Amino acid sequence: MIPFGWRRVMLKAAGGLLLLAGLLLVLGRYNMGVHRAQLQRRREVNERGPAPGAELSNVLWAVQVSDLHISQFLDPRRAPDFEKFCTESIAVINPSLVLVTGDLTDSKTKDKLGSDQIEGEWQTYQSILKRSKVMERTKWIDIRGNHDSFNIPDLQSIRNYYRTYSAWQKEGSFHYVHRTPFGNYSFICVDATLNPGPKRPYNFFGILDKNQMHKLSILATESHYSNQTVWFGHYPTSIMISPSPGIRTAMSSAVAFMCGHLHSLGGIAPALHSKHQHGTLELELADWMSNRRYRIFAFDHDLFSFVDLTFDEWPVVLITNPKSALYTNPAQEPLGRILHSTHIRVLAFSTSPITSVKVSIDGVELGEAARASGPLYVLEWNPANYVTGLHKIKVQVQDSAKRSHVKSHLFTLEDDVSLSFNFLPSLILLTDHYILAQALFALTVLSQIILIVIFRYKRRPVLRVPPGFFALTSFSIHVLSKTNTFYYAILLLTVYTAVGPWFVGEIIDGHVGACFAFGVFVRGHFHQGSLTYVVGLMQMAFYNLPLTAYLCWCLLLRCQGYGFSSHLRHGKKLVYLPVHFFMFLLLAWQIYSCVFLLLTYGALSFVLSPMKTWLLVATLVVTRKVWLFSSPELRVYIAELKNCQSS
Repeated sequence: MIPFGWRRVMLKAAGGLLLLAGLLLVLGRYNMGVHRAQLQRRREVNERGPAPGAELSNVLWAVQVSDLHISQFLDPRRAPDFEKFCTESIAVINPSLVLVTGDLTDSKTKDKLGSDQIEGEWQTYQSILKRSKVMERTKWIDIRGNHDSFNIPDLQSIRNYYRTYSAWQKEGSFHYVHRTPFGNYSFICVDATLNPGPKRPYNFFGILDKNQMHKLSILATESHYSNQTVWFGHYPTSIMISPSPGIRTAMSSAVAFMCGHLHSLGGIAPALHSKHQHGTLELELADWMSNRRYRIFAFDHDLFSFVDLTFDEWPVVLITNPKSALYTNPAQEPLGRILHSTHIRVLAFSTSPITSVKVSIDGVELGEAARASGPLYVLEWNPANYVTGLHKIKVQVQDSAKRSHVKSHLFTLEDDVSLSFNFLPSLILLTDHYILAQALFALTVLSQIILIVIFRYKRRPVLRVPPGFFALTSFSIHVLSKTNTFYYAILLLTVYTAVGPWFVGEIIDGHVGACFAFGVFVRGHFHQGSLTYVVGLMQMAFYNLPLTAYLCWCLLLRCQGYGFSSHLRHGKKLVYLPVHFFMFLLLAWQIYSCVFLLLTYGALSFVLSPMKTWLLVATLVVTRKVWLFSSPELRVYIAELKNCQSS
């Protein structure tokens, strides 16, 4: 029975929740109505603009490349290939703008464990820009990534080589306006790199504070006077921590956000593309480092298109009209201009002359596009033939070197036809991973604490004959929870994992800091927890919880009358040996973590590391004690289990 007073409280709470839900529903409908009205007004304005035709007009194209990781120790082809890209590829494409979205240098030591700013890598990068004269051909904007901020105590430090050797040389978010005869185009940089910049790995997430978000909001307002706006940065929005209303809301007036950093997860997700709730496209670009990837994007009559490419593969094809239905942003793009266009438009580039550009729609050959001017090829068409449903356009380009490339996509001229992005890229790009990791870490910690506390104070049931697997498991947890040594050891370990400093050491060379699950303190700054929660979750899942299970299993063997040697001689070796071997692997992983800590953050972190070095020693002590300790309670458990099994 629920007491009457509590029932009244619950009824009031339920009523309050219903009222709040209704209010949110009304506000949601109001906001949706406002959004629709704004969208309709924008469409009406766009209908009056110029439509794509047969001339090289109202079109600009640019290039993005990311995660160069120029290295002094790895992949000797990385820098020469990038120089060839700057010298030959950029000359062929002739973009109005090049965005280099971070991780210009690798900044890792020769053993790949440590991290530092290596001046030789920066000098190599700068020499490539100078020898190729690429900055004389195009506007070159290069921004910092997390590798470019490794081990930097502050932006004024002499180790901040970005200020000396990059092309842009300015930290912080900014707004660059590219002016053309047919309008202005805004490019807003989101600089979420950490200052001060810790050594790896606790530099993986970007962080924006309230002042930075306020600045970005001002930049967003400024961009409203431009034809179109693109935001760009190093970190995807899912790997950025930002205060309310959040980075995705701040960039909601942009047609797209372009970034790097994730390297397509090592090939697991080769096309990390998705769309925000407000319609902004999020387009992660695979790395130059291993995959030699780059992107060409274009605004053709303010319609945004792009293609992700591999270095030195020619010819290159980008269909700008009609644009892909999957990558539309109706709130920001004048999609009605496609319906009023007179020509299909294709940008084609190659190191050899283009010999043919064949176009087909829905498998029907429409003919060969003719060169209008520069890289633009056009073919007259009648959009009225495709006003309903989805249609597939395919373009095949061939050059004089007999190389050919085919590009195709689906397009639509209807307003109510939409396509969805794949689940995995959307999950990766639209999930706030630090919040997810924080929630999972907290849930794991609380689950273990609650479990052993409940078994500590719960009366142990009488074992049935014969005892099954779950009964023996429950029995072993009871033994651990009611044995003070092991109960307090596991409880302390779990609580300490959540609240205690994992280690104290040189987070930045010459600057001692402390690392907790909830963040990192260094040089008087606090970097909010992000990757720390991921590391804490791994610590719980791959060490703390298995250690608890291992101790329970060992205690069960003790209660069955075995010692360490006797259970190996007379027990089930096929079962017992793999369990011990698994625990040995966990110990090996913990030892590796200690070595990694030593090489990354120095000897001080190795010595002052309760979660690594001290825990390794404590594990050996507790594991030894589980086979040696004796107590009246243990003898009672042994007798009870022996009687149950003999019955």
